[in-house]
Amino acid sequence: MPVIEKSVDVDVPVRTAYNQWTQLESFPRFLEGVESIDQPQRTLTHWIARVGAVTREFDAEIVEQRLDECLTWLMLTEPRHKGTIAFEPLGSGRTRVSLRLDLAPSGVFGRTGSALNLVQHRVHRGMDAFKEFIEGHGRETGSWRGEIRDGRVRPDPALGGPRVPTWPTG
Repeated sequence: MPVIEKSVDVDVPVRTAYNQWTQLESFPRFLEGVESIDQPQRTLTHWIARVGAVTREFDAEIVEQRLDECLTWLMLTEPRHKGTIAFEPLGSGRTRVSLRLDLAPSGVFGRTGSALNLVQHRVHRGMDAFKEFIEGHGRETGSWRGEIRDGRVRPDPALGGPRVPTWPTG
């Protein structure tokens, strides 16, 4: 299974970078080929993307989301992959944003694209575009301050959200 990794250092605090990443509806503004993302449930996303003349729709489940740290998702439909975006404070209002994709290319198109590093180039351009987008705005366009673990959603209690039982430890 091919792995693609890319990190960018952005000139915004970790909270700002993380908050922007939670705004999936803004992805078409900086991710090439993404036409729209809907989020019918807090843990479920529906993507419409275009690669050349081909439009694809796919679903992804957010399986883990930790405030100002990371977000991990699994594609539920083709093209299958698992991804994690991590946020590391660098001090002085800077953040390292690191993406890791574990790909499972499907069909002739998927295997060819992987072989030609087309996916890798698109991911790298997307991360660079995220950097330009967030630095150009200087602040997030919105946020969702909650966590997801084991399919359970827990809003940030600091924001006065509903009380949700804490996760078991261990």
